[in-house]
This record gives sequence, C-alpha cells and structure tokens, in this order.
Amino acid sequence: MRITNATIRAVNGLTARWAGAVSGGTVFSAAGVWPLLAFLADGAGGAARTELADAVGLPAGEAAAAGRELLGGLREIRGLDSALGLWTERTLELREEWEAGLPAQARGVLTGRPEDDAAALDAWARKRTDGRISRLPADLGKGTELVVASALALRTEWFRPFTDGFLQPDAGPWLHRELRGLHRDTVLLDRVGVADTPHGAVTELKVLGTTGVDVHLLLGEERMSAGQVLGAGVDVLARRVRAVPGHELPYGEAGPGLRVSRERSGVPSPPSLHVTTVAFDLAADHDLLGLHELFGLSSARDARRPHFPGISDRPLCVGSARQSATAAFGALGFRAAAVTAFTGVAAGLPDLRHLTTTIEAVFDRPFGFLALHRTSRLVLAAGWITDPEPFGEDGYDEDESPDAW
Repeated sequence: MRITNATIRAVNGLTARWAGAVSGGTVFSAAGVWPLLAFLADGAGGAARTELADAVGLPAGEAAAAGRELLGGLREIRGLDSALGLWTERTLELREEWEAGLPAQARGVLTGRPEDDAAALDAWARKRTDGRISRLPADLGKGTELVVASALALRTEWFRPFTDGFLQPDAGPWLHRELRGLHRDTVLLDRVGVADTPHGAVTELKVLGTTGVDVHLLLGEERMSAGQVLGAGVDVLARRVRAVPGHELPYGEAGPGLRVSRERSGVPSPPSLHVTTVAFDLAADHDLLGLHELFGLSSARDARRPHFPGISDRPLCVGSARQSATAAFGALGFRAAAVTAFTGVAAGLPDLRHLTTTIEAVFDRPFGFLALHRTSRLVLAAGWITDPEPFGEDGYDEDESPDAW
C-alpha cells in the first residue's frame, strides 16, 4: 500500500515538532504515535476533535483512513515489523463504524485485573519488538476501559560495515572520553552534504541499509539545539532546504565536523570520503501528556467530561499516553523499536495518570539521527545522541556479508 505524500508530510511534521520539545539524549518515533492520534481524532468530538486534528495535520474526517493507510504502508517496508493493538473492558461497546476502521486482528479484552492485564500487554510488546521493549508503557488500573497501542521494530544492516575502533575527542562535550568509534571510507562523496538553514549549517551523512531503510546522521553548529538540527534534517527530506553534496563543497571547513582538502598521493586515486562517528545504544520513555498541546491531548485528558462519542456511548477521556523507544547504531547495522500506548478511562472518574578530493566527516560531539524509509522518505525513528558507547563495549554483533555502500 502506497503512503500518500500528505500522510508522510503529516508524520514527518510531527517528528520535527516533537524534536523541538526534546532535551538531552533521546529516541522517539512519531510514526508510532501518529496512527493512534488519527484513530482518536476520528472518534473524538468537540474541542478534543479539533485539537487532535491539528496535531495529526489532517481533517478529523480523513484521519482514520490515513491511519489505516500508514499502517498498511508500514507493513510493506522490509526490515520493519509493525502492529496495532486494541483492548477493551468486557462491557465496553464500541461503535461499529469506529471499530471497523481498525485491523481485524487488533482486538483483545481486558480482564479488569491490572496485574494480569499488564502481564498480557507486556508479552504483546515483547513479541512485537523482538524483545527490545519488555513492557507496554500503559498506566493500567481498575478504571481502565480501553487501551490502544502500536508497536514498531526496525532492523537494517549496512551495505558496507564500519570498522570498530577507538575514538577520543580532543574538544567539545566528549573531550578525552574513550569512546567506541566507527570508521569507514568510500568514494561516493554524495553520501555527505551540508545544508544552510536559518539556524545554522547542518552536516548530513547518509548511511544506507540493505532493507531500503537508511539512517541520516545530522551534526549542526555547536550553538544549535536538538530541535533545530533534527528539524533541518526533516526540511532536507522534504526538499525545503537543499543539502549541497560532497562533490560540490568548497575546500576548507565546509560544514560542522566536515573538512575538504586536497592531498598529495603517490599513486592516482579517486576522491574519497573518510567517516568517523560513534556507536550508540539508547532508550527513552516519553509521557505524551506532558506535551499535551503538541499531541492534541489538552481537552481529551480532562476527566470531567466525555470526549470520544465516536468511539463509544460510554463517556471516555484519555487517562495516559506514553511511548517507550530504543535505538542501537553499530558497525554492522541499526535497530530501533517503539511501543506507544493510550489508555481510555471513564470520564468523571478520578484521573489515573499519576502513576573527494578528501572529505573528513567527524561526529565527535552531540548529534541527531533520522531513520527513514528511503523511497517514501517517511521518518520511522529519530533521536539525539549525547552519551555514546564507551570503548570496549560489545556492539551490534549480527552476522553480515558486506557489499557496496
């Protein structure tokens, strides 16, 4: 199933807005949140419907169809496993129109016993993410009437592996730290580029995966924030900003972490790109209600009144909204996973939320990444790296046959 440009723009737009709200090292997946918001928007009413539609970036009446389209498109991406789950309290009757818009295999039943329900939902999360996420990030209680969740598990291997090594930066926030460095050479200079944005220059390095999923590393000027750097990466994907490719860059300091020079050689040799970066393995948990305005949940979280007449006759509000995400970048490939869960509770009940030429590209200080489907340019995961792996730690160790980058 083809994902339309309107849906891709909407999901990537949410990625950029979310990036503007993050701080510190983190990983997140707007592609995991967006379809859930779309289905909620379809069943919402009043102010909640308007706010959710704004967050989704599409009219509420079109949101469910776009959510189904996205889920169908995700299932066709090689190396990506995705799933949607819906669990309801036994006596909760859903409106047929809304339920019919969800995948048939998504339905499950809540027993009303929080410990038993949590165990079942945690098993679902582990199965759907190949064990990378051990529990469903949902606040379950006696008043939980509905849980809707998504899971993504992404895996790709590099066409050409990096070489593991040692890296000790001589400047910046990682000064003198002994890090697990990754190194690679290529004659394909267009794998790197520099974008001139309103906030500053950003260097983009494309690392191509064998499944059609790539990871773009993004290094901005030191004064730039994570949101500005990741937002620039999304703008480059949308072609709102051009990244000047390596073979067009001038000699000298061409961009952040990027130097182009002319060197003497004893034998004829083509231009080359030398890449140095770091391995990373990170995990993050996000309370989406803490960013309720960003996700269109300001009204929907108000337990004093119902907000989802299109889902059920029973008064409902959003009790919790959370995401757990992981990402690992190593010599042989990249893996990421995300599980997102929304719980619905009865409106009016207590709120239960409390729970080259030669080009040197060096990523040796905090930088961002976007993992995306190469053909559609849909961003599947994004993050900001502040704490790379120390030297000596085991990294991505699956077998792989290198080909050409």
